Amino acid sequence: MRQAFKFSLTTICSTILLSSLFMTDIGRVGFKIDRTVFAAGNTTTKKAQKPITITLAGDIMFEGKIKSQINKYGVDYPFKYVSPYFKQSDLTYVNLETSISKRGKAENKQFTFRADPSIVKGIKNSGIDVVSLANNHSLDYGNTALMDTIDYAKKANIGTVGAGKNTKEAFSAQYRTINGKRVAILGFSRVLPEASWFASTNKAGIASAYTTNPMMQYVKTAVKYSDYTIIMIHWNKERKDYPEDYARQLGKQFIDAGVDAVIGGHSHTLMGTEMYKGAPIYYSLGNFIFDGANDQKGQESMIVKLTLENNKVKSSIIPLKITNGIPRPVNNSYNQTIINKLNKISYNTKFTTNGTLTSK
Repeated sequence: MRQAFKFSLTTICSTILLSSLFMTDIGRVGFKIDRTVFAAGNTTTKKAQKPITITLAGDIMFEGKIKSQINKYGVDYPFKYVSPYFKQSDLTYVNLETSISKRGKAENKQFTFRADPSIVKGIKNSGIDVVSLANNHSLDYGNTALMDTIDYAKKANIGTVGAGKNTKEAFSAQYRTINGKRVAILGFSRVLPEASWFASTNKAGIASAYTTNPMMQYVKTAVKYSDYTIIMIHWNKERKDYPEDYARQLGKQFIDAGVDAVIGGHSHTLMGTEMYKGAPIYYSLGNFIFDGANDQKGQESMIVKLTLENNKVKSSIIPLKITNGIPRPVNNSYNQTIINKLNKISYNTKFTTNGTLTSK
């Protein structure tokens, strides 16, 4: 959103003409330059851009009860109740907390997740466009399974961020042009089992958020070459209601660099929100498609909807409840319970009764 506006002129006549048009626009928008590209001799005014809608959700995996339901009802079943929300938006971005492969050896850790490649069809059919692999499970079955995950997603035209064969691939943004504007999507993780999981110059791995660089270099590049930039980050402690101090600082650091929204995950609980310089920070969206969430906190979930328009970001939530690993809407009473909870644990923000995020 901070990209500089540039144009060149080839003749004195076109200079005079375009300068006249340009000064008219400046007077109308209060000296804020729109990055519309003007061609020499073009005397028409570009139509107003449509708003961009992006839906985001938390951690998804396909083990346990979810796997049994997929075997019984098919790969679309886990998304049955949420797919309509995804398909109504221009882009959907979630955290894929599992490798997708038939290969690899399980790492020596408490929980290891891996899904059959057939699930990619269900992910695609649901309306999901981009997945973050920046989390503490994408390497559960090693680099082979990680590369398989990326390859399967690519074949299905699903973008991946947050992991790759080297630093550049892991940290680079995915770009999407929507309604004439360019949106950059990035993914990072501040929760990784060990340093061997970090992507490096010549080694596959995850985009680590433990250090400022190279992460912030890629953030600034994404901001420079896009109109809007969205970050999804894996951070904070599990089962907690409030973010760590470092997360609050890092979220603001992203926004200072030009990021328009920061979306967190990993805690397996819903966390509160904060607004900084007009940009929302959602500290955790909780679980989404996830088995093992047997307590009340683990069953509370939501979809975030961002609306990007006129260099501003508005957001709202759709409360959901996870039953047998599958998220689904409940009723207005449940929605208000979730909204009331979020209002109690948020900072300088408040959700209205319809789920719209506002500043206090």
